[in-house]
Amino acid sequence: MKLIQNYIGGRFVPGEREFADVNPADGTVIANVSEASAAQVDEAVAAARIAVRGEWSTLGIRERAARLHKIADAIEKRFDCFVQAEVADTGKPVSLATKLDVPRAAANFRAFADLVKMAGVEAFQTETFDGTGALNYAVRKPLGVVGVITPWNLPLLLLTWKVAPALACGNAVVVKPSEETPATAALLAEAMQEAGIPNGVYNVVHGFGPGSAGEFLTQHSDVDAITFTGESRTGAAIMKAVAPTVKPVSFELGGKNSAIVFADCNFDEAVSGLSDAVFLNTGQVCLCAERVYVERKIFDAFVQALKQKAESLHVGWPKDAKTNLGPLISAQHREKVLSYYRLAREEGATTVTGGGIPKFGDDRDNGFYVQPTIYTGLPESARCVKEEIFGPVCHVAAFDWEEEAVALANDTKYGLAASIWTSDLKRGHRVAQQMKVGITWVNCWFLRDLRTPFGGAGLSGIGREGGMHSLNFYSELNNVCIKL
Repeated sequence: MKLIQNYIGGRFVPGEREFADVNPADGTVIANVSEASAAQVDEAVAAARIAVRGEWSTLGIRERAARLHKIADAIEKRFDCFVQAEVADTGKPVSLATKLDVPRAAANFRAFADLVKMAGVEAFQTETFDGTGALNYAVRKPLGVVGVITPWNLPLLLLTWKVAPALACGNAVVVKPSEETPATAALLAEAMQEAGIPNGVYNVVHGFGPGSAGEFLTQHSDVDAITFTGESRTGAAIMKAVAPTVKPVSFELGGKNSAIVFADCNFDEAVSGLSDAVFLNTGQVCLCAERVYVERKIFDAFVQALKQKAESLHVGWPKDAKTNLGPLISAQHREKVLSYYRLAREEGATTVTGGGIPKFGDDRDNGFYVQPTIYTGLPESARCVKEEIFGPVCHVAAFDWEEEAVALANDTKYGLAASIWTSDLKRGHRVAQQMKVGITWVNCWFLRDLRTPFGGAGLSGIGREGGMHSLNFYSELNNVCIKL
């Protein structure tokens, strides 16, 4: 049985205990994972602190950027290994890991390597009372040791989304990947070694949250900042943990995202786009649309067209090139999603399609699959309309006028993403700017420019990542004032 170990100070080290890494497609154990002890988390943080003060801190920006490009090269060299590890851990289709997860991992390092070379700082000529003047300019310095806690839905993509800018700014990191998806964080350590990243700059500690590596890391007094992507309740717990030391935090949390479909939309494009927005990665993307509002004129036709899309999805083995819907991540998460399927029926929903578990007659029946599901008929007060489900499911409701659609979309405690579908671009701009979210797409979904701000409002997060927003989070800006 393969053993996935911690990576501390440039060495792979076993933990004191082990836990199972389970393949969601058939429920088999594919590896054992070393759980880091409190002492090993201490060791990882100490190794990161030494690295920040050592060789890594003496490298110029251009040399650090060059090393990040080498990490991207090393990922691409191991492309198939990363794809296989990601597919085995998550159960996602191989086509998705090949087109999205692994290419974006390399792109994250290249994007921030190039950005940090061009990033400027503020400078001002200041008038003084005596007429001699002064010069003020900012200096960008690393925060130090950054704790990086990543989720299981896009484990490699979201890991590199944080590690790349953190390293670009000269920090060292201690990564705690999800216990469900540990493989690619460990595999990335090999890419770091090949790229010549000094020992201690990148460290990985495996484990769980409370009473394990996650809690040890967030409560560690020598960690300078925490960045986390995951559910809102965990974000709240981390805020409590870091409050005594007032650490900076960056959170990208949950969502109950909306889509607004106007009657003048390009019908086929809207149906296709929202099929992706609801069902991509089995609905396990923080940006997925779980609330779809459709103008009444096209409501019935749209529901039927989306139903056809859902029923045409190929639910199969992750390594099958035809598969475009895989399993959920775990038995526990499947039970959560199924509990909402049951709740929807109790709340009076009409099941358009799905609502259960597919039957295969092979080992996939031991995996964690659910049917892609569409509901209608729920009141806006229903829990299934208000609470994040995080599965391949949406509720579709009708609206009659623009102001009503905006009010419905914004009636949530979350505020991560929305999409607007209309051929009237004036309306597209107007409605998009009224959305109380971090990102709004018009006539598209999941289209990203890595330079733009990314994050959420309300229960969906704190702060922004992407472009200069990431560099500013992972840096301390020290203003220097010189009297002339």
